[in-house]
Amino acid sequence: MIDVYAPADLFPPDADATLGTELTHAVLRAEGVATPGAFHLENTAAFVHRLPASAISTASSTPARVVRVQIVTPPGSLDRDGQRQITKEATAIVAELAGDPTQAQRTWVILTEAAEGGWGINGTAFGVEEFGALARAAAQ
Repeated sequence: MIDVYAPADLFPPDADATLGTELTHAVLRAEGVATPGAFHLENTAAFVHRLPASAISTASSTPARVVRVQIVTPPGSLDRDGQRQITKEATAIVAELAGDPTQAQRTWVILTEAAEGGWGINGTAFGVEEFGALARAAAQ
């Protein structure tokens, strides 16, 4: 799951779908999914939260032109190289879509790994075993 929190006017009005699609593919690449199929694409979602400028602040400024990208992955899906890769790619995607290369300096990427069994869909709490079974079924 991907959540992007940004000032409402930071991205062009029609950028949300592009932001979601590009971040989704970046996460899948970082997880080592070279050719994502329907299983991967239908189970990786992005939520773009455009907030009023007054809702975003730092200790030194309100409003602040910062972006928070939070990425929650299943247990064990990102190794250290994957963490580095998604942080770099997500930052670049945000800066590019904002049309401001300096936005990278104000983009925070928060990586969170769901606890074992801490990811639920369709009434099931998924962990490594359940995700593995889903991936195997999707590959057939």
